[in-house]
Amino acid sequence: MKVSQEKSPKSQVTLTIEIPADKSKQAYEKVVKNLAQTVRIPGFRKGKVPRPILLQRLGPERIRAEALENLVQDTVMQAVKDQEIDALGNYKIEPGIEELLNRYKPGEVLTFAASMDVPPEVEIGDYQALHVKAEETLYDPAQVDRFLAEQQSKVATLVPVEGRAAQRGDVVVVNYSGRLIVDGEVSTEVITGAEATDFQLELEPDKFLEDLIAGIEAMNPEEEKDIVVSFPEDYAREDLAGQQAQFAVKLLEIKEKELPELDDDFADEVSRFETLAELRADLEAQYQKQAENATNASIEGAIAAELLKITTVDPPETLIQQEVDMTIRQTVAEMEQYGLDMKTILNADMMPTLRENARPEAIERLKTTLALEEVARREAIAADPEAVETKMKGILEQLGGQNIDRDRLREFVTKELVENQVLAWLRENVTVELVPKGTLTAAADEKSAEAMAATATEAEVEETSTEEE
Repeated sequence: MKVSQEKSPKSQVTLTIEIPADKSKQAYEKVVKNLAQTVRIPGFRKGKVPRPILLQRLGPERIRAEALENLVQDTVMQAVKDQEIDALGNYKIEPGIEELLNRYKPGEVLTFAASMDVPPEVEIGDYQALHVKAEETLYDPAQVDRFLAEQQSKVATLVPVEGRAAQRGDVVVVNYSGRLIVDGEVSTEVITGAEATDFQLELEPDKFLEDLIAGIEAMNPEEEKDIVVSFPEDYAREDLAGQQAQFAVKLLEIKEKELPELDDDFADEVSRFETLAELRADLEAQYQKQAENATNASIEGAIAAELLKITTVDPPETLIQQEVDMTIRQTVAEMEQYGLDMKTILNADMMPTLRENARPEAIERLKTTLALEEVARREAIAADPEAVETKMKGILEQLGGQNIDRDRLREFVTKELVENQVLAWLRENVTVELVPKGTLTAAADEKSAEAMAATATEAEVEETSTEEE
């Protein structure tokens, strides 16, 4: 058997395999012999069917097809082994199986090509010379006060109010019904889900539609009012997003919140702590840790993004599809945490679109992973076996005895630990510049706006040019 190897785009290797005449004959004869020993034909004892009868009853095409299938499978596997190729996934033959079957004649030389994905080659620049900018999240002591104020509001006593109009911070009881405004006219039909009686509403930002809250302000009990409301463009209900509506509102009652004292009794009621000092100390520690985690995530994200800029890699389709699968599984898991039954939402018709949408993110994540693995290889960074076993044990305990492929879990945990170690190593060996939170986001937004403006200008120039012609 002669084999030649050639690299192809998308991290593929193509093997051109030439099967000698005697091997093609042996494969055919082996199938005939096996069939003669196993096939039952009326009038003949098992294993005693004459060859001409066997060929007549089964048909030469079937025998050749089975011989060819075995021949291709065996020779490709042997070629992969001999050439020491780390093949990923399945292989594809050229020409296709039908054309190859037409060419296959037992006792004659047969040549075909087999293409397969292989681990990609990763070219990476001087990663130690990287200079990255990351946003720093600072701990804000006011977060503790805001949290405590929110808890006070939640456990506050509602006290009826008389002798004044509604104001921000009040809780009001209203009847309301909303109707869309179409072409300047108020519809006669009430919007589905936009009608309620004895509805309790807190006059606070983000508690309800801002236009409605502003309109209720200064209303008195038993007063009725028509309030025009503009639904935001990103409103959750697509049928209402960007629309205008008129709400007929009747104010029934005004209540104000009587907040509890911010003391040890309050801390004992809203938390597991007996004193306010203990609660404050715990909240401070939590918010400080949140700020630290946010800064670390920003640094690691910035390092990964800059590393990707100096990395050249052409990932094979096998790895891309695996990453797409993982991306979809993570999305489904996140959605199910919010109570969505994804099994009823997802169907065969949706999957192609879902996979196509997940592909860009999957490719970027895969390239980042490959870049980090290349750094790990160059710097001899490996996961500690004891740490792998410890993390695996924790995951298995959380999964509560579910049937888990331990080898795949070990591979996943090992990869995750190595990536974390590489990012930690890079943090120590590259230059990291921390900037105030929001700085990079604002710069990215400005750059995006400039790009959009440039595109619009180019379009106008092209349009003008076309008109002149």
